[in-house]
Amino acid sequence: QVQLVESGGGLVQAGGSLRLSCAASGSTGSIDRIGWYRQAPGKQRELVAGFSSRGTVNYADSVKGRFTISRDTIKITMYLQMNSLKPEDTAVYYCHAKSYWDEDYWGQGTQVTVSS
Repeated sequence: QVQLVESGGGLVQAGGSLRLSCAASGSTGSIDRIGWYRQAPGKQRELVAGFSSRGTVNYADSVKGRFTISRDTIKITMYLQMNSLKPEDTAVYYCHAKSYWDEDYWGQGTQVTVSS
C-alpha cells in the first residue's frame, strides 16, 4: 500500500504562484509512475503533469511553460510549482501513483483557487 498526502493549496490572485507537495509513504518502492491530476467543478479529472515509467515528464498543454513538476530521487516527495496562475487553474489537485502491478493510489486532494 502507498499513502499520498498533498499540501500547499490555497487561494491566490491571478498571476500568482503556489507550490504543491505530495508526500508518499508505505510501499514507495512499488511506485512505477507518479503525477498530479486536477478536477474542476463539473469537469472530469485530468492529468496536469506526471513522470512516466522511464522518468520522462509530461505536461498538459494548458500548463506547459507555467507549471513544473519535480521529485526527489527516491520518489518519496513530489512537487508541483505553479506560476502565472489563471482562474481556470482553479480545481482540486490530486497526487496519483501507479504501482508496478498497476494499482492506483490517490491522495485526498488539495484545493487551489485562483481569483481574477
